[in-house]
Parts: sequence; structure tokens; C-alpha cells
Amino acid sequence: MNEEATGWDEATGWDEATGWDEARAAVLRGAVVLVGITRMEAEGTRLEQVWGTVTRAAPVGVELSLGGAREGEVLRLPPDLGSFYEAAPGEYRLRGTGEVVVDPDFTVMWTVYAEGVVPPAV
Repeated sequence: MNEEATGWDEATGWDEATGWDEARAAVLRGAVVLVGITRMEAEGTRLEQVWGTVTRAAPVGVELSLGGAREGEVLRLPPDLGSFYEAAPGEYRLRGTGEVVVDPDFTVMWTVYAEGVVPPAV
């Protein structure tokens, strides 16, 4: 493969054109992730917390098989691997359910704006 022409580094799995980091994706696969989603809606702000195991990390997105109260559900997240941070060891209590997740591998936070809700200017 011509790495200079494509921006793909076969040794690391980094694709400059898309920002995809296959080495980072490989670390995420099988990891337990604590997810926080802030939903900005016309009625106000709502926080959702879930946890799950990464079953797929690909350029089209990151897929988690949820655990606990949401077991059996699948959550799909954008493929922004830089948003996943290593979690500090410890117990994490989910506000909505009271579930305790012990020593997750990563945390990730997302803000989702409902239709008609305008994000603040940056």
C-alpha cells in the first residue's frame, strides 16, 4: 500500500484522511465504558448515564452492548475515539438507576441537541 498517497500508516493503523486510529479502536473493543449523555431538549436538560461493553469500534461508529438496567440494548456512538478517556479505578454510581459500575475501562461524554435546540456559539 502506498502510505504517502493515502495517509494510511499500516504499522499503527492511523488513517490521516479520516482520523481513524485502528490501534486505539483495538484497545476499546471489549472494554467496559461508562457513558454520560446530556440531552438538550426544548423542555430542558436531561442527563442519561449507561454502561456497556464495546462490541464494535469501526470508522462508522462505536457500538456498546449495554449492561445493568439496560441489558440487551445496543447503544451506537460516533466514531470519535479521542472522546474516550481512561477511567480512574473505583466505583461509579449511575444517578438514574443507582447501579454501581466498578472499575470501568473508559468514560465518554456526549451532548445531544434535540431538533430546534440551538447549540451555544463557540
